[in-house]
Order: sequence, then structure tokens, then C-alpha cells
Amino acid sequence: MKCRRTACAVLAALLMGAAASGCADGEGQGAGGPGKPAAGQQGAAVAQAPAAKAAAKAERLKRERAARVAAAKKWGLAKVPLVAPAPPAVKPRITTREGFEVEGGEALPPVFTTVPTKERVVFLTMDDGAEKDPELLRMMTELKIPYSAFLSDYVVSDDYGYFKDMQARGVTLNNHTINHRYLPGLSKAEQRREICGEQDKIEKYFGKRPTLFRPPYGNYNGDTLRVAASCGIKAVPLWAAEAFPDHMEWREQDRDLHPGDIILTHFRGDEDWEGSMTDMIRQVMKTVTDKGYSVARLEDYV
Repeated sequence: MKCRRTACAVLAALLMGAAASGCADGEGQGAGGPGKPAAGQQGAAVAQAPAAKAAAKAERLKRERAARVAAAKKWGLAKVPLVAPAPPAVKPRITTREGFEVEGGEALPPVFTTVPTKERVVFLTMDDGAEKDPELLRMMTELKIPYSAFLSDYVVSDDYGYFKDMQARGVTLNNHTINHRYLPGLSKAEQRREICGEQDKIEKYFGKRPTLFRPPYGNYNGDTLRVAASCGIKAVPLWAAEAFPDHMEWREQDRDLHPGDIILTHFRGDEDWEGSMTDMIRQVMKTVTDKGYSVARLEDYV
């Protein structure tokens, strides 16, 4: 009996030692087993993740803001351009502006001067391609101001590389006819050569067939829209305001900007204007920013 009692005591001591060792291991490895954090540690890690993401986002926004401020100062803007909101998940339905219709044009590309949106955004567009100012490319890239180009081959063909560079910077190249002629004065066949011929040119030299078309001088007729539709055009954006280096011109009687307005300007320089293209950008951005608008990308809405 004495031996059995001694053996029992030894066994009990061994069991107690093993239990103590297990508790010690649990304190080092967590209740979930080897290599797993305890429940409290998991909760702390989960709580830290959103805070870390928020801090990283705040730091990124701070750097982007600082870059915009520096770019605005470098290029002589009166104010830092406002940042456009995210593009709409679904593009708005575009219809022809009242008074701009043609007979039988219900199924033809819509003609409009303003994109239907409640956002305080406007759209900057540049026509023809005569002036090829490298400073414009640098300025718009550094300021991150989106714009759309409407090209006429007769002034673009001497330097396709300039517009290839522009396209590589994210600018969409659209159709403004081959020779910038007054389209209502041409036959349907002549209009086809002007419009569809420019479609072919842009596809050949820039690799993508446009879906947006702007008729020279904003003039068109039913044949213009039918021809344009036949060679891939989906919409015909005109303009609500026009920008120059020293002033703005307005279509609307209130002489003001409105959400979704399209602004026209041209690839022009000192020979045609009293100022450069960068002067024009400073002027138009002062107007846009002073009125509380940002510039958005037209192709994100149309």
C-alpha cells in the first residue's frame, strides 16, 4: 500500500507539471494554438487595419494636394484647380439640344452644348491643331487638367508626332473634318470625304476611330449627321462658351457657366492671339475655378 501511495504521488506530480507547462505555452502562443494570436490580439490587429488605411489615404491626398499647389504656382495660375469628382458609374443620356434638331434626326447622333449632370464640372475641348506648343502638353500634364482634341488633318499632318504624344498623355483625339470646310455648303458625297476621310486618317495615324465629331464653325445639316453616323460617330458636342487668352465668349444670355457646359478653344498661338496657349489655359482656369467648377474628362460622360 505504501508503494502504491508513493507511485500515485509521483504520477500526480508529473501531471501537475505537464499542466503547468501547457499553461506556459498558451501564454506564449495564444489560446488558438501555436503561432496564433489570442482573441484580444486579433481584435487589436483588425482595429488597426482601417486606421492604417485611413492614415495612408490622408498622406496620399496630402502629397497630391502639395503637387497641385506646386504645379499651379509653377504655371502661374491664380488659384489651384479644383479636383473633379469621380466619373459617373453610368453615363448620362445625351439628347439633341432644343432648336438644334434636323428633320428625321431622332435616330442620329445628338447635338448638344451641355452634358446633363448635377456635378459642378465643365469640359475643355480644343479644335483644329494648327499650334503645336510643347509647353501646353507639359502644363496640362503637370496640372492634371483633362481636355479633348478635335483635329483637322490639313493642319495636323505636318506633325502627327505631337498629337501622338498628346494621345499618350491620355487625351482623346476626335474628328473635326479633313479640311475644315463649311459642311452645309457641300454635297453629301463631299461631306463624306470630309468626315469619314478624317475618321480614316485618325484611325491610320493614331490607331483608334473616333466616336465624337464637331462640325467646323458648329454648322451642319441632316446630311452631316447621317454621314457622321454612317462612319462611326455617336455624338456631336458643340460648346456653351469659348475661351481666349484675354476673355471668354458665351452662348447663353446669362454669360455664365453651368454644370456640364462644354468650353471650346483652339490650338492657336501668338500669331493668331495676343497670347500663347498657356496664357489661354491660365485665363480659362481662372474663370472656371473662380466660379467653383472643376474640369472633367468629356469622354467619361459621353
